[in-house]
Amino acid sequence: MYHKKLKNKDKIFSVAPMIDWTDRNCRFFHRVLTKHALLYSEMIVADAVIHGDRDKLLGDDTTGPVALQLGGSEPQKLGDAVRFAAPYNYGEINLNVGCPSDRVQSGTFGACLMRTPELVGECVAAMKAETDLPVTVKCRIGVDDQDTGPALNDLAHAVWNAGCDGLWVHGRKAWLEGLSPKQNREIPPLDYPRVHRLKQENPSHFIGLNGGIQTLIQAREALTSDMAELDGIMVGRASYQSPSILREVDQTFYGDAADPKSYEEIIDVMTAYAAQHLQMGGRLHQVTRHMIGLFQAVPGARRWRQILSSEATQFDAGVDVIERAFSEVDLTGSLSGEAA
Repeated sequence: MYHKKLKNKDKIFSVAPMIDWTDRNCRFFHRVLTKHALLYSEMIVADAVIHGDRDKLLGDDTTGPVALQLGGSEPQKLGDAVRFAAPYNYGEINLNVGCPSDRVQSGTFGACLMRTPELVGECVAAMKAETDLPVTVKCRIGVDDQDTGPALNDLAHAVWNAGCDGLWVHGRKAWLEGLSPKQNREIPPLDYPRVHRLKQENPSHFIGLNGGIQTLIQAREALTSDMAELDGIMVGRASYQSPSILREVDQTFYGDAADPKSYEEIIDVMTAYAAQHLQMGGRLHQVTRHMIGLFQAVPGARRWRQILSSEATQFDAGVDVIERAFSEVDLTGSLSGEAA
């Protein structure tokens, strides 16, 4: 069980929560690629859970460990959201203290909460009071002109004192003024040593690293430094834009001896899932948009992307689009072939 891994400090590989990307269709696709990786929902605002269509927001057909990420800054509302989410069988509840987008800042949550660690602690305590699941926090090392030494320490100690079970740290600052969300993922320099130092000083707490990881080799290397060995690694855009890397996660991180699913098996499962999605009134593009990067560096990848990007978006598109796109992929060709 995932919660036992978190408690026992076993190494965890996770796919980062990403707004507008890691929805339920994305999570189903990623679970086809990896049985063991911890998957996250996109951030869902506490008010939406309380007042919105919870089946639509929280429903999930994904097996294996899945975490729900919440956004908010009012302890009572976050506690209520956790309680309302209980029937949906998530394995972890995570609080977003790292998103730098304008729409998140306007709600006074996300990365701007780094400035008020005591409030974050109160939020975590309210969430813990409503569940026996692990409650974790995802944060940055600081915001704007904060000194990342005390900024990260203050946040970490506030949430741990409130009972937080784990801290996922994006190893760079967020600049809330002057940089877009995209720039905030690229311009502030990565500072992995700051995260390792936090682990060195707090060896009994679960600390995972996020930010800038592009490959599984880099992910394994980032876990360890001369200072400390971290407890988990979280990969975001690389796992979305080149999802085939997830096929190797189970063997690389979890010692699973089973061979990864073949691409033919992946397409068969996703075609059946897309057909069911269409029968329930969904659109094909809602599924296939997450699959566009599957064949990076494989001959025929460009045609795969072109067909999914153009034909799958049509109102009456059916699963034959997936089959037709897959027929353009040459799995016997050199992996150094057409990749662009």
